[in-house]
Amino acid sequence: MARFSRIEVATVMEKTGLVPLFFHKDIELGKKVLEACYKGGARILEFTSRGDYAHEVFGELNKYCEKNLPEMIMGVGSITDAGAASLYMQLGANFVVTPVLREDIALVCNRRKVLWSPGCASLTEISKAEELGCEIVKLFPGGIYGADFVKAIKGPCPWTKIMPTGGVSTDKENLESWFNAGVTCVGMGSKLISKDVLKNKDFKGLEENVRKTLALIQQLK
Repeated sequence: MARFSRIEVATVMEKTGLVPLFFHKDIELGKKVLEACYKGGARILEFTSRGDYAHEVFGELNKYCEKNLPEMIMGVGSITDAGAASLYMQLGANFVVTPVLREDIALVCNRRKVLWSPGCASLTEISKAEELGCEIVKLFPGGIYGADFVKAIKGPCPWTKIMPTGGVSTDKENLESWFNAGVTCVGMGSKLISKDVLKNKDFKGLEENVRKTLALIQQLK
């Protein structure tokens, strides 16, 4: 069962402005990544579901957070059907992110009052997601549509809250363009938690990168 309500999750997303994305099958490595992000100030993280038995890795990492990183909100991404969403919610997922808009996922998440964020790529999809109770819409792939797309949407729909994922980096110019356009938060994967960080186990470097990125976002918000 989720430890955090969907309103709490949405509030942290909006307050911090950053949702790190991460996947690795090594549980112990995952713990170190969580610790580094937590020490750097992150209070939310999306575990990207990839491959067989990814749910087992998530379950162990979520238990670790409950015991050792009590303020860390763990959710799951790359969910494509209601069955997978239900499985992860049974393991304690506090939010569910999808690459596509699916009503079946909306229904199972809403039933348990768990925040869900669907990948949308048009104003029609965004409107439908909001009608289904979505608090924060995922713009995916963000790099394809860009900040101008966000700005155009916010004109007629200023209430819409958007989280671009893909095409987001730690560079000031990149983040400035997104937040100036009006995004609520950004999802960031390999540009924040890179392959080199994982290969070299540079967790201190990751901690500092998270800290600097969060500070920059606060300046831009």
